[in-house]
Amino acid sequence: MYTLNANGRLLSLYPPAIMGIINITPDSFYAGSREQSIAGVLSKAERMIEEGAAILDIGGQSTRPGAERISVEEELERVVPVISALSRTYPEIVLSVDTFYAKVAAASVAAGASIVNDVSAGLLDTAMIETVAALKVPYILMHMKGNPQTMQQHPVYEDVTREVLDFFIERIAFCRKAGITDLIADPGIGFAKTAAHNFQLIRELEALSMLQVPLMLGVSRKSIVYKTLGIEAKDALNGTTVLHTAGLLKGANLLRVHDVLEAKQAVDLLVALGSLSGNYGL
Repeated sequence: MYTLNANGRLLSLYPPAIMGIINITPDSFYAGSREQSIAGVLSKAERMIEEGAAILDIGGQSTRPGAERISVEEELERVVPVISALSRTYPEIVLSVDTFYAKVAAASVAAGASIVNDVSAGLLDTAMIETVAALKVPYILMHMKGNPQTMQQHPVYEDVTREVLDFFIERIAFCRKAGITDLIADPGIGFAKTAAHNFQLIRELEALSMLQVPLMLGVSRKSIVYKTLGIEAKDALNGTTVLHTAGLLKGANLLRVHDVLEAKQAVDLLVALGSLSGNYGL
């Protein structure tokens, strides 16, 4: 069983927790995740909290394959006012900032965020690790090769699970040496990986438990669902729930989702069945 110290607030990850996605972007792959106004963000946040989200993840930059990279300044303008408004309006909710920029991480924590979620694991901004260590907040590090602009060009692995595991062993050791205590590993479904790689990682997710850190799974409405089923992202909720269930049974501690209610229901039903206790030492 894991807990996170989010700026003095202890957050239990058993039962597995739900992180709701709110994107302050015009170009994230799923239109339903985008919000352009603070009023819209507050309304969405209220619904997600009521539906059972333990964390809200605020992102100002799309990291879908081929997305255009925006500057630190533009990302700051997008996320900091939103995080500040959310922190004032819903002080009980844990806020995460989805960024690979150290300056955005620092400004967001100052505005009320208490988790940093970095798709690059500190490799796109070399100041990120020391910044998070100084901020003393939990850090989510994700596996990705290259960057969002290049990652899907030639994703090649001999054994994707072993290579992702080796990556995390190195990065977690680096983070701990820098002074970060609360770490969460995200295998990066859809980031520099083919569909076959993604399915293998979900199938073998329990192998990452040897890292002895919480595992986050992000499959919500991604191409692993909609391309496999021959549908569009807007129709991928049912398939997402299936993969959430598979991931939970393999040891996922945190689900990053667009649809909080359905993800929370999957967790609640598996808890009621007693199907998760073995994964969490209960």
